[in-house]
Amino acid sequence: MNEIPPPANLSPRLAAGAFLLIDKPRGPSSHQVTAWVRDLLGIERAGHAGTLDPNVSGLLWIGVGPALKLIPLVLEFPKRYIGAMDLHGTPPAKELARVLAEFQGAIYQTPPVRSAVKRERRVRTIHRLRLLESDGTRLLLDVTADSGTYIRSLAVDIGEALGIGGNLVELRRIGTGPFDERQSITLTTLADAVQMARSGAPAALDAALHPMEEVWGEFPTLVLKESAASAVAHGSDLASGGILGAPSRAFSKGALVVLVTRPGQLIATGTALFDSKEFTSVRHGWVVDSDRVFVDAAQFPVLWHPARGRARVAPSAPSDDADVI
Repeated sequence: MNEIPPPANLSPRLAAGAFLLIDKPRGPSSHQVTAWVRDLLGIERAGHAGTLDPNVSGLLWIGVGPALKLIPLVLEFPKRYIGAMDLHGTPPAKELARVLAEFQGAIYQTPPVRSAVKRERRVRTIHRLRLLESDGTRLLLDVTADSGTYIRSLAVDIGEALGIGGNLVELRRIGTGPFDERQSITLTTLADAVQMARSGAPAALDAALHPMEEVWGEFPTLVLKESAASAVAHGSDLASGGILGAPSRAFSKGALVVLVTRPGQLIATGTALFDSKEFTSVRHGWVVDSDRVFVDAAQFPVLWHPARGRARVAPSAPSDDADVI
């Protein structure tokens, strides 16, 4: 009888860390889908980014291995949804267009009563809100919004702004940042790919496991000198003299940036203290406030004077929208 290979041998990406883009069906919770993926792959832990309610379908990101540490980066991506809502009356077309336009941009939201997170008023940005179709009181909307936006609450608020009331009746997530549902796979497809990998044909599973670089590569990247990489790995912020070359793309002050070694190893993420145009003119002092380290500091020899490095910054707590099991 053929031996079943251990999980790491099914695909090198399982050990290196990867993401699966699962097409979650209506019915099970995001937590349950993540548990099924974990069990299918035969691994100990998996985590999802961006919780979908049981009756919502669509793109669900699931991280495995070292990719679990990158879930906060996935949560930086805006989400795109297609949703159907029912109005409790028929508004004039011009009034509907006016109200929808008013909901684009920054809005205030309070998590619904049934939400598991603390009910505090928060600001979320609606990047796009487009009416695709209307049929009497039924609207089909295309919404791109910040992670953590409650689309069900948005529908209720639109109904109230129209003065007639309304509620969401159907919702599907079709995109997360630059990734869309066409790149997702069903649980059945994943189960088939795992079975083929156990039989010695890992190509389908390899294709389903997205490398971590696909996530952090979407953010502005700074390549570090060897000594700076060591300092950041040990918890220091990034000083101006520690950067090799220009940033990979333009960014503004306060933007999230990724810090990597010359060979392309992810070291940490941080907050830019200057915009990208100013980086070349800063001669002294800190330029990036490191907030999350992704490597084992023991792998990096101390190449700087310890008294000059700042104390390690503890990783931030998991987001309300992330779940690891």
